[in-house]
Amino acid sequence: MLVAPSLLAADFGNLERELRWFNESGADMLHLDVMDGVFVPNISFGFPVLKHVARLCKKPLDVHLMIVEPQKFIREVAELGARYMNIHYEAVTHHHRVLQQIREAGMKPAVTLCPSTPVDVLRDIICDVDMVLLMSVNPGFGGQKFIPQTLRKVERLRRLISEANSQALIEIDGGVNMETGRQLAEVGADVLVAGSYVFGAEDPAGRIEALKALS
Repeated sequence: MLVAPSLLAADFGNLERELRWFNESGADMLHLDVMDGVFVPNISFGFPVLKHVARLCKKPLDVHLMIVEPQKFIREVAELGARYMNIHYEAVTHHHRVLQQIREAGMKPAVTLCPSTPVDVLRDIICDVDMVLLMSVNPGFGGQKFIPQTLRKVERLRRLISEANSQALIEIDGGVNMETGRQLAEVGADVLVAGSYVFGAEDPAGRIEALKALS
């Protein structure tokens, strides 16, 4: 299992310290939730903070844009050195075009679905993405309870990926802990995003290793 701790739950008063232990941990990448207060009812951080994080972080960046018109920021995300640029399906009209632009900018394109968006909308672009992020909570706030229906949604997405012979990874964000992580592993998830469960722990690196051991 790949694990991508979410910086949204970190102690921003001690950001350099947080990234120091993160760099030494077994985490596979750092998940960055960018919120604009329009697409979701909250605001997180912008590119000045992201640039500072990118300089300090030694692991790949998974940039999740919870914003309207994310295609306007492809260049800025690419300049961070991001591995994944993750756009919401609900925030884009011309999906195929934007995914191509992300790949042309040197990043791996990823697409995110809100809890109420069915996986079937991805049928015609599933081979154009490297990762699909399923929100297992309503986007906009950390610390929410996991939506159980996500498990069936993962199963449907896994079938879609298999039928299309796609190489896309399945990533889950929201309410991830050892219990939900084990359930998600059983139905075919590849990447777990964990925020408060990791950054709020006394031994965050230990929790990362425990999640990584799920299969």
